[in-house]
Amino acid sequence: MLVFPNGIPKLMTFSFIAVFRASHYRTLTQVRLSDKGLIITPPDSWFVKIVSTLFLCSNSFDDKFLGYSRKHLTPSHVLEVIKRFKNPNLAFKFFQFTRERLSMSHSFWTYNMLLRSLCQASLHSSAKLLYDSMRCDGQLPDSRLLGFLVSSFALADRFDVSKELIADAQCNGVQVNVIVYNNFLNILIKHSKLDDAICLFRELTRTPSCLETFTFNILIRGLCTAGKVDEAFELLSDMRSFGCSPDIVTYNTLLHGLCRIDQVDRAQGLLKEVCLKCEFAPTVVSYTTVISGYCRLSKMKEASFLFDEMVRMGIKPNVFTFSALVDGFVKAGDMASALGMHKKMLFHGCPPNVVTLTSLIDGYCRVGWVNHGLDLLHKMDAQHVPANLYTFSVLISALCKSNRLKEARNLLRLLKQSDIVPQSFVYNPVIDGYCKSGNMDEANAIVTEMEEKCKPDKLTFTILIIGHCMKGRTPEAIGIFYKMLEAGSTPDDVTIRTLSSCLLKAGMPGEAARIKETISEKQNTLLNSDKSIPVH
Repeated sequence: MLVFPNGIPKLMTFSFIAVFRASHYRTLTQVRLSDKGLIITPPDSWFVKIVSTLFLCSNSFDDKFLGYSRKHLTPSHVLEVIKRFKNPNLAFKFFQFTRERLSMSHSFWTYNMLLRSLCQASLHSSAKLLYDSMRCDGQLPDSRLLGFLVSSFALADRFDVSKELIADAQCNGVQVNVIVYNNFLNILIKHSKLDDAICLFRELTRTPSCLETFTFNILIRGLCTAGKVDEAFELLSDMRSFGCSPDIVTYNTLLHGLCRIDQVDRAQGLLKEVCLKCEFAPTVVSYTTVISGYCRLSKMKEASFLFDEMVRMGIKPNVFTFSALVDGFVKAGDMASALGMHKKMLFHGCPPNVVTLTSLIDGYCRVGWVNHGLDLLHKMDAQHVPANLYTFSVLISALCKSNRLKEARNLLRLLKQSDIVPQSFVYNPVIDGYCKSGNMDEANAIVTEMEEKCKPDKLTFTILIIGHCMKGRTPEAIGIFYKMLEAGSTPDDVTIRTLSSCLLKAGMPGEAARIKETISEKQNTLLNSDKSIPVH
């Protein structure tokens, strides 16, 4: 029996051809038996199955098959074969075979399906080749396919292709839906391509029919995120000249932008303008944005005034409103008001979340009521409100400051049993506490546990080096120093002086000089690498 290089028996290939020829010419229909009775199958389905199988089993077809395919394989058959392939890469190879070996042109639906499947599989280079073939065949994407392709290439960071697709569509008279532009603008903003978004928007202003309020809102959000709030207000002024009216989303975006740059009084002025001049009322988002801005600046009198105004207007505060106020009072050192706001929260039927309760725990710890904080942690567990990383961090730090290291250690064990991904800043206070108490063995044990979950940071290494030096464990301190350098962290001056002093006391001046030389070389390397970075 003859065998092809890929291991497929030649006899099998000949049998496939024989079967498909017979199936193609045998009858107009094929009848087969199934559990549900007789099923009538069009003969083309047999043809499609055999072509698919042959392509899967062989890298190339002989001349007889090519000749037969040229006569009987149609674009509709190709579409059905491509549908059968679950692998988009394989489907694209079959497309290339029919195009290059059979000189076949394809329908819009073949291009549509294959382009979508290639993009969904992140095979954008193949999708671009396919699109070029589509254009060579004189096919143009419709608005839906164009929108999909523009967004898909943009999400893959191929903004050049997205722009090319839009330009090609415009040149060939394809009606580009405003949704296409909006989606593209949105992706540009999310990828911090504000300049590109502004250029695209300027192009759209030449065709006012492509603009809507949502389009303006996207660009206003991008400008506010970049801190260019004044430019966002200029855009607000231009909206009506293009037949668009700002909505509450427009104003909420501007309020957020102003609060981001701490212009909260200006934000409050804008909020009043919305209340007095606009045809729509501010929402809970509007008030919460400004209230949060005042809370972040510890202007709790202004925040409380706005909260009362909000309630008078019949706008129900939500968990974000209350959480901002509770946290604001805590940071301002007014624990009584924070607890009062928590009571109001319950009165309004708004259950607190982990953010609210963590702020209250932080407040208890700030005024030295650590036990109240621990009690609240237990209540959270009983109420099925899972603690987050910062809940643990606040309590662990407070326990360490109170020299309650064993309880802090127990919380670390509880953290380890949870699904929370820890970070070094949670471990560092406990490690520091044990180092200062002279229990370096326990500190090292905690570091070992930490390394199972996360990497030590610069502070972790610093704490350990100083701790070992204070304990006279010079070799351990040296080992951690070099481990710190390997991790890419540079010790500060205090750490270097402490280690150098420890080495001199231990009678190791040569090692002290070597460490200073190592640090100097590292600093020079960093300085030279900074100089190699071009300044724009």
